[in-house]
Amino acid sequence: MTQTLPIAPWRQFAVEVHAMRRLSPSFVRVTFTGPDLDRFADNGYDQRIKLAFPLPGQHGVHLPQGPDWHTRWRALPEHRRNPIRTYTVRAVRPHRGEVDVDLVRHGDCGPATRWVRRARLGDEIAILGPDAGYEGDHGGVEFRPPAAGQLLLAGDETAVPAVGAILERLPLDARGRVLLEVPEPGDALPLVTPPGVEVTWLSRGADPHGTRLVPAVRAAAGDLLADRLSTGAPSTDPSLVDLDVDQQILWEVPRSEAPVPLYAWLAGEAGMIGALRRHLVVECGLDRGAVAFMGYWRLGRAA
Repeated sequence: MTQTLPIAPWRQFAVEVHAMRRLSPSFVRVTFTGPDLDRFADNGYDQRIKLAFPLPGQHGVHLPQGPDWHTRWRALPEHRRNPIRTYTVRAVRPHRGEVDVDLVRHGDCGPATRWVRRARLGDEIAILGPDAGYEGDHGGVEFRPPAAGQLLLAGDETAVPAVGAILERLPLDARGRVLLEVPEPGDALPLVTPPGVEVTWLSRGADPHGTRLVPAVRAAAGDLLADRLSTGAPSTDPSLVDLDVDQQILWEVPRSEAPVPLYAWLAGEAGMIGALRRHLVVECGLDRGAVAFMGYWRLGRAA
């Protein structure tokens, strides 16, 4: 008697590059297609996935299979371990077997950036993503705000795909502000937003990361929390002040359901996000249950 294995929340999808479109100086949209992508769950918002890239000289990706694949992948010697990086789904079309992922072209220092600069139609990789056959929570969606009077979404260019997907799923009566720092003015992409959500693009040019975003978030928080700032007490929790973004993962996603006046979602370079985290929670006294912080990457480390 053949035993049917239970469906896991995530699975491996063998895919190839079906189309590539340059969206702006820094953004490229890659459309992947594959025989099993009709089973890719369309969860929307900031659904996190992983892309596995070929090794040098390798055609396609050959990851270990089975429920313990990740353990066996980590045990491989480095020269045989396909590099894996985390991205956000931009769009899913299960009926066509297609998934869109927007990638940032910045530098040439890591496997993901090197791959996107050299990618061609038909190139094969693997996607690790949510299986639509699984009936529970797949995980990987961090935008889960409680009932909020206002929204504050902010990030650098690595957060733009997630923010774009979040905005498309917001209810029409949503209100708030979106602040996005990008390398160039031409990186301001058209986004679908509810009427009550204002989007501001901040071009930093040759200036350091956060030069435009940090003061903009501070100003927006001051406006949105004007009443709270006059009465709220700053937090004294040492874990909020002493976090070392070089040694610790900056990733805190609360699941509070209590109504809040403001829900903040911040993602991007970890040092910058750490500074904004301290400002909102420590200095402004914003409830930790109303703020999602995600350090997507760290300046100086390969992407």
